[in-house]
Amino acid sequence: MRKFLLLLLLWAGSVHAQTIWVSGAVEDSVTHRPVAGVTVSVIDDTTRVLTNAFGLFRMGIPSTVAQLLFTREGYRPLQMTVKSTDRLLITLAPIRKVPDAIALAKASARTRQNSNPNYGNVGMGIHAFYNETYGTTYENKFTRTQVQPVSVFAVDVDRAAYSNIRRFLRLKEPVPVDAVRIEEMVNYFHYNYPLPPEGKTMAVYSHYTSCPWEPAHQLLQIALRAKALQTDSLPPSNLVFLIDVSGSMGVPNKLPLLQAAFRILVNNLRPVDKVAIVAYAGTPGIKLPATAGDQKETILNAIDNLSAGGATAGEAAIKMAYQIAVDQFIPDGNNRVILATDGDFNVGLTSDVEMEELIMQKKESGVLLTCLGFGMKNYKDSKLQSLSSKGNGNFAYIDDLEEASKVFAREFGSTLFTVARDVQTEVTFNPAVVKSYRLIGYENKVYEANTDTLSKHNGGIVGSGHCAVAMYEIVPRDSVMAADKQLANISISYRLPLDTALCTLETDVKARATAFEAAPDDCRFAAAVALLGMILRNSAYRGCGDTDMVSEIARRALGKDKEGYRQEFLKMVKQVRKMKR
Repeated sequence: MRKFLLLLLLWAGSVHAQTIWVSGAVEDSVTHRPVAGVTVSVIDDTTRVLTNAFGLFRMGIPSTVAQLLFTREGYRPLQMTVKSTDRLLITLAPIRKVPDAIALAKASARTRQNSNPNYGNVGMGIHAFYNETYGTTYENKFTRTQVQPVSVFAVDVDRAAYSNIRRFLRLKEPVPVDAVRIEEMVNYFHYNYPLPPEGKTMAVYSHYTSCPWEPAHQLLQIALRAKALQTDSLPPSNLVFLIDVSGSMGVPNKLPLLQAAFRILVNNLRPVDKVAIVAYAGTPGIKLPATAGDQKETILNAIDNLSAGGATAGEAAIKMAYQIAVDQFIPDGNNRVILATDGDFNVGLTSDVEMEELIMQKKESGVLLTCLGFGMKNYKDSKLQSLSSKGNGNFAYIDDLEEASKVFAREFGSTLFTVARDVQTEVTFNPAVVKSYRLIGYENKVYEANTDTLSKHNGGIVGSGHCAVAMYEIVPRDSVMAADKQLANISISYRLPLDTALCTLETDVKARATAFEAAPDDCRFAAAVALLGMILRNSAYRGCGDTDMVSEIARRALGKDKEGYRQEFLKMVKQVRKMKR
């Protein structure tokens, strides 16, 4: 996987006069954080430079091919051959030191002195997670079908919660309950449901099985698959990078990681695309006017030259970015602001409600919003989640370069190109068959069931090739032999990106449940992810489910797993098991 990322970041540049340039970034092979102070030397030459605070370097080499040596105390030296104008991602392996007996004794003493940790919420038993904020969510409860047979929720494929949870687990820190949004965990993964037939925008699939963590219950899983746009038919993009360069971003896992992420995106731009860059701290400024996508060197230089410092004027910056996007608007194109920040706004409008109102005003322009979260300690997840949902947008959390590669390379089309908006799912359960039901996840996307829902609310957006999965836990009626009866009707409503007309897609689900073990891999793996989410939330609805059950289900449902994401999930389950002991 790392080899893939290295190849992905090899970019062509331009040769200026007599100087042949090579540039790149250096990161730690374990933490994937940028490494400052690395000496980059040309072998058999006196030329050498140091990586800056963000792990970046740029240097002249004497010929079109050169041998470079990367050295820094605490890391193994690395020698490699580079070609002229390469842009590189270099990973250095740290040298693990074995502590001596005296050092171990001192560490043990410090541990005893600090045996009473600081807890941010003693009542909930959550270790202080610095100054991070998360929107409060309360788990959906079981609803009696005879009282309310209709369930309505917005559909989108945000995935930020999963990579953020992964960050906590890698740091061996307890995961804040409100950071766990189960639908974002489930929808992080790729599922192999068939694409819609030619000429159709959506296809819906369902599986009705026994419930592994509550044997007396059933599980209804709904998968909504969007059409995939062909690469050569993607509309031209008008992108505005809105980049936070305030003082809070001046640490290795924020601005430098952000810069590396945007380099990956720039690599995928075409001549028909255009990019502008707005950077903001105390005041916003245009770092790059709208520039054609084939002018990669110009765009990359603007990104490389960003530095952090100052307060965070989010309100003024958002207004400036949207104005540029409107001025450069491409009819029938992909017009989008990409906001990259830790969300720590402190100048102008700062509350979640105020920022929501601003974004809701701006989305009327037809410009979409992608929010990218970075960093820790003062990361404002609640604000970014709110902005993306109110601004016809999507939301990802970038915890390392591998995640940046996933979002901007392997899932480039689905991240940036919307095929449906205002997407909602309405499920009507049959009271004769279903005693009660519970939607797992989607807590902040549930709507009241009424005939005016679509006129009062906006749904989510679904990107090219996306697959959105939702699950209901169902309490069936005991006395009814209902195998041939209708369990539920599923109605999907949405609008095309440039159309106000409402489209609908309907299907019925029979009440003939199959054994969970006989369900497809994708169905069972999604259930395993949902169960882990319930465990992390200390859910009262997890029944007999535990991390052993999660691991067993997931291991048997890995499927092809070409990118290794499902295998990585198994490692996360092991970490949760250790932390729960």
